[in-house]
Amino acid sequence: MTAVAVLSIAVSGAACSDDDDDPVAPETPGTIVAVASNAGTFNTLVAAVRAAGLEGTLTGQGPFTVFAPTDDAFAKLPAGTVDALLQDPQQLASILTYHVVAGKVLAADVVQLSSATTVNGKPVSISVVNGVVYVNGAKVVATDVEASNGVIHVIDTVLLPPAN
Repeated sequence: MTAVAVLSIAVSGAACSDDDDDPVAPETPGTIVAVASNAGTFNTLVAAVRAAGLEGTLTGQGPFTVFAPTDDAFAKLPAGTVDALLQDPQQLASILTYHVVAGKVLAADVVQLSSATTVNGKPVSISVVNGVVYVNGAKVVATDVEASNGVIHVIDTVLLPPAN
């Protein structure tokens, strides 16, 4: 699915009533988990969030910034890795919280940073090469996907936190 398709999920408008004089009100996006679930390209991420017991957090007030790996990003991991992680909620939570930054950091702000501290407590490096943003070498393929409790930036690789 293209970045345009992913973004279109978060940018849809609400239907208006039969009265044509009423303006169309923008639809409020759902939480980060709801937006990711509805996108159809984050099935592994959503399953992992649930397995790690983080769904309540990421549906909470926030705001959060999530560097969200796609299903294709998870598929790049060695065979059996995702299944093993789904059986280890503590390690899975450590990896997932390494994708989350407290606060709402839009793309215009991300490009001004050289690093950001994740909810995991460990920093990620941020670089811009030829106009493309990378987080720890993962390419940002879509930005500013709005959610009611933050924002999602789509990445093409799962981020793995450094060992202690």
